[in-house]
Amino acid sequence: MSKENPFGQVLVALITPFTADGEVHWGDVEKHIDDVISSGADGIVVTGTTGETSTLTDPEKIKLVEVAKSVSAGRAKIITGGGSNETAHAIELYKASEKAGADGVMFVTPYYNKPTQAGVLTHFRMLADATDLPAILYDIPGRTGIPIMYETILRAAKHPNILAVKDAKGDFSEVSRVLNQTDLLYFSGDDSNVLPHLAIGASGLIGVTANIAPAPYRVIVDAVNAGDLATATAAHQALEPLVRAAMTHIPGTVAAKYILHGLGRISSPRVRLPLVGPEDAEAAQIEDELALVTGIKGLDLTNFRPDRNAAAGGALPKVAGATR
Repeated sequence: MSKENPFGQVLVALITPFTADGEVHWGDVEKHIDDVISSGADGIVVTGTTGETSTLTDPEKIKLVEVAKSVSAGRAKIITGGGSNETAHAIELYKASEKAGADGVMFVTPYYNKPTQAGVLTHFRMLADATDLPAILYDIPGRTGIPIMYETILRAAKHPNILAVKDAKGDFSEVSRVLNQTDLLYFSGDDSNVLPHLAIGASGLIGVTANIAPAPYRVIVDAVNAGDLATATAAHQALEPLVRAAMTHIPGTVAAKYILHGLGRISSPRVRLPLVGPEDAEAAQIEDELALVTGIKGLDLTNFRPDRNAAAGGALPKVAGATR
């Protein structure tokens, strides 16, 4: 890496394991974090989209930072991704996350209220002013309703705390353009496009499928760093059916939990409403994709035992997730 990277390269967009009644399963959280770090992750993003940030309470979000920091014990960077579409609330969360030990923060574009680009830029600048932690901008217009425009990225890049972008927009020409004109680090936010992103200069990935198999992403990143395209391509191709299983039929969070539970790596596949577990037809599609997976280091599917009944429906937790 030619630029200093304070975040790591193989970052897991961490699921938040729940009990069957929808409460955070802290034992599973600790075990899962240790598993992915031991398998090659050098960064953990807690309370992001995959972590079901929309239905976590603020105390749960802060505790996730604390637990991840404790379990990682310096082996991986801990990034908090749980922002808000209210600037004042987001500032509170990021300040609390910094105090809890986060190594970095990820700013999602304000969603639902659809501000102008001037509002987006002001939001990012105020968040970056509120913390000394290095920040990643999260560009995912499919979820937020608006993109971070090219000109806005260039202007945001001038802030000393804004160091990176997580790109889930898939515009490779724009990525190249920004990389040419700024010192920003780029992280692939699209599991199927990790290798193409790295090939044009991205620094790493923030992946959902990495919850299930971090090791091949470590192989891809290390191979790209070493200029070994053949090894990177082979790992990319081996991952393809697993990525399809996790990312194309239902929300990635739901599929990842379904697969991890079937592998015996979390106690329950439960998600919080309005997310629900897969319908039978969706579960069948996931299982058909998994049947095509072979040759992935650290992933043994011979003992995969899916439980559609355990995954059915969604949980309504005792305490509602916090918005101000």
